[in-house]
Amino acid sequence: MRLASVLAAFACLASCDIGKITVNTTSKVLLRAQPSLQQEPDYEMARQAIPGALKTVEGFWIVDPENPRLIQILTEGYCQYGTAFVEDDWEVAKFKKDLEAIEYHNTRASHMFTRCLNYALTTLGARWRKEIFGTPEVVAKLIKDTGAGQRFPLLFAGLALGSIINHNLTRIEMIAHLSTVELMLQRVIEIDKQAGPPSNKSHAALPYVALGMIYTSRGKSVGGDPEKGKAAFEQALAITDQKFLLARTLMAYRVGLATNDRKLFHEELKKVLETPPSVWPEQRLANEVAHRKARRYLSKEKELFQ
Repeated sequence: MRLASVLAAFACLASCDIGKITVNTTSKVLLRAQPSLQQEPDYEMARQAIPGALKTVEGFWIVDPENPRLIQILTEGYCQYGTAFVEDDWEVAKFKKDLEAIEYHNTRASHMFTRCLNYALTTLGARWRKEIFGTPEVVAKLIKDTGAGQRFPLLFAGLALGSIINHNLTRIEMIAHLSTVELMLQRVIEIDKQAGPPSNKSHAALPYVALGMIYTSRGKSVGGDPEKGKAAFEQALAITDQKFLLARTLMAYRVGLATNDRKLFHEELKKVLETPPSVWPEQRLANEVAHRKARRYLSKEKELFQ
């Protein structure tokens, strides 16, 4: 009996992939530890820590490419890194009118959001990878057929694709997919109304923030809808009990410029800076980013409203 047990144990060791077993255990810890970065109060520390953390997780993913927890971390991680840091550098370069830096950070942002999109599509499945850039009818049915169980990758695929479009506005073929992004985000909201929103309030608010960005990407005279955008940003704030400062910062900047409303611009940004980032400990880093942007926008107020 003892000999049989020993032989069985050796047989298991021979047939099992120890690396995958180790990664599977580690991935559970990594997923539970993920909020530590979202709670980070030091912007520069997060900027330096996140790339290394993402590459470490990506190394684990190469060992176990089917691990859903690793794919989830990488999906959200690359989108968040692109938004909080790469796009921030891009925005700084734009205000400085540094054309070389604008192009460099614009390209980096496209790459980060493409990674986010690819990981999201991995979870969404083969049909999504095949049909996402199909005809409007094919895409509409694809999105409609996506259920509540795919809410997370659908959200981040929409966020990533929208961001890729924003960084490739000179490519007409990319702009044509903006309607796809809007349909994806609307489907996420529909899922939340039917199945209930996720417990993570930032994830519940994100589709409204993204829609607010879309509606305010152009002025009303050229097809935009700033009022609709303002309502979307306000909905994101309502969902988060007014604690998601990034939604208020973006509302102030984008709606203010789209409507030439300097009063809204100034007062809402001032409100952001009067609210401590710690008002929402679970999203401290996002609120630090909001403060960073609010200070930048206010410093350029006179130039923006000449």
